[in-house]
Amino acid sequence: MDTLQLLFNAVTVIFIAATMFAAGLGATLSALRVVFANVSLLMLVLVANLVAIPLLGWGLAALFGLPTAAFIALLLIASSPGGPFGAKLGMVQKGDVAAGAAMQVLLAAIGSITFGPTANVMLNAANVGGGVSLNVATLMLTVAVLQLVPFAVGLIVRHYAQPTARSWHPVAATVSNVTFLAVLAGMLVGNWRDVVALIGSLSLLAGFVFSAVAFALGTALATGPRTRRTTMGAVAAVRNAGPALAAVGIAFGNEPAILGALAAVLVSGLAAALPIAAVLSRRRGETTV
Repeated sequence: MDTLQLLFNAVTVIFIAATMFAAGLGATLSALRVVFANVSLLMLVLVANLVAIPLLGWGLAALFGLPTAAFIALLLIASSPGGPFGAKLGMVQKGDVAAGAAMQVLLAAIGSITFGPTANVMLNAANVGGGVSLNVATLMLTVAVLQLVPFAVGLIVRHYAQPTARSWHPVAATVSNVTFLAVLAGMLVGNWRDVVALIGSLSLLAGFVFSAVAFALGTALATGPRTRRTTMGAVAAVRNAGPALAAVGIAFGNEPAILGALAAVLVSGLAAALPIAAVLSRRRGETTV
């Protein structure tokens, strides 16, 4: 393994851990209890993110006839709920920020456990690449350690040392944002030939449509006022890159074609979700004038 690959792996680990540590520092037990108490909202959001959206990813990959690398990338992204940028889109659209942040954290934690089995079932059922099988036990353990442990530590610090949590949270969030951009840039630049090759394969369009439809599904499968429902849509549309990156490293040896496809799907997905949130923000700004 060369130096650049080792550096990429190290930055990826820092990104995953910092993201969940920041989530724990920003969460409160009271906010999480509110989410658990709203049983109808919780059940609908879980169905949307753990069942409907993974199936949506599979369906779109088959419908667009994606090449193997992009097919795998879309299934991995679709299987991984709780992307931290989803909560930020709740802020962009002037939505229910508290509910969005709490639900994103909950989905990321649950997704640490469900990601491996979900992705493995779909990859086997789709028979992509002649039948790809993930080492589910290893993947679940790796993702759980990288996500749940930092989250638990952050939550404990928040509960027992709130001033410390408040001072650490901006730093952890900045590390998460910077390392995410570094990982994304590394995937795009390091595998630019594979990214360019995807342009004619409809992979970018598939990622765009996936995010837009996931936003609509997340909004439809939610309860409460419109601001809360569209916030759940934003959380559903933005998937968690961490487990998908871990899967590519563990199961596919950081294959350049899959990393390039993963970056392309992530970027095209954000290109769909951001304008939707911006339009919602503008409309809500007009109604308050």
